Amino acid sequence: MRNNIYIYIFVMAAVTYLIRALPLTLIRRQITNPFVKSFLYYVPYATLAAMTFPAILFSTSGILSAAAGFGTALVLAYREKSLLTVACCACVVVFAVELAEKMIA
Repeated sequence: MRNNIYIYIFVMAAVTYLIRALPLTLIRRQITNPFVKSFLYYVPYATLAAMTFPAILFSTSGILSAAAGFGTALVLAYREKSLLTVACCACVVVFAVELAEKMIA
């Protein structure tokens, strides 16, 4: 069987469209359930965290440098520093830890 890329693209487009269109057509009234409202409120944050966290741990050459960068980012974000400051400091810490690991080895 020969693979046809247009079939794959069509199926992906249909699935994406259905996922977005079905809630609009099936739920026409205001959502009043507090549990459902809070669930829908936190879904984007949970999804972003689930996609980002593995990338943080496996984007560097070692777990130690990834954990140091992640810890730095958490501390700076908790102290309400800007996104640019958090990202730059985390990158500098990762670079320093990896440089130290190479010097030791």
